[in-house]
Amino acid sequence: METISEYFNSIIFPHLGIFLKHVGDHISIGSFEIRFYGIIIMCGFILAYFLVTNEAKRTGQDPEMYLDFILILIIPVILGARIYYILFRLDQYIVAGNVKETILGMLNIRGGGLAIYGGVIAGIITGCIFAKKRKVNVLRLADTAAFGLLIGQILGRWGNFFNREAFGGYTDGLFAMQLPLSAVRNSDVTQELLDHVVKVDGISYIQVYPTFLFESLWNLVLLICLILFTKHKKFDGEVFLLYLAGYGIGR
Repeated sequence: METISEYFNSIIFPHLGIFLKHVGDHISIGSFEIRFYGIIIMCGFILAYFLVTNEAKRTGQDPEMYLDFILILIIPVILGARIYYILFRLDQYIVAGNVKETILGMLNIRGGGLAIYGGVIAGIITGCIFAKKRKVNVLRLADTAAFGLLIGQILGRWGNFFNREAFGGYTDGLFAMQLPLSAVRNSDVTQELLDHVVKVDGISYIQVYPTFLFESLWNLVLLICLILFTKHKKFDGEVFLLYLAGYGIGR
């Protein structure tokens, strides 16, 4: 007999006939939890390294410089993504009369909450400083780094899948995704979603667009297009500009 706790981890695509019964959001080592989101982000950095260094070799740049760049990027990008996320949700973090709890809530990155635009902004600032220190062409650096950015975004959206977040509004279309209401943050549930709650074996589910999937696929297509285009670019910075335009349109 199924239990409510088992349904808490389920994700359903009703019109595709897909029922994922046990989709957790972390692994445990003893009493310590490691979030899949964090694992996915680190896998993104590793794959980005291989893709970026390969592009660096092709264009006659020093691939080892990009290893240094990626290692330097990790902390600023995560901080930028966190700060950006908090700035647009201050009401969720500020605890009136309790500065300590407010600060701890903001620092609790393991509780979720990263915004990709903040990461990109922090990455651009870090890249400009890095290029100046290393005395390299910042636009060529940006062109090469764009491939790594897209890898991170392609994989990062699957962290949203495991966290049950970054989904769209209500839909009953082909790709509708059902999530247990109890597994989703209250702040992510709109009145429209509550008005269309569905019951599956007595469990309440919201039914949403899987926007994480749409964006991940869009970024994959954009990455392929940029890889095909890069050999034909006419000036440094062109690939990065196309990345910004393509990603912006997709968003």
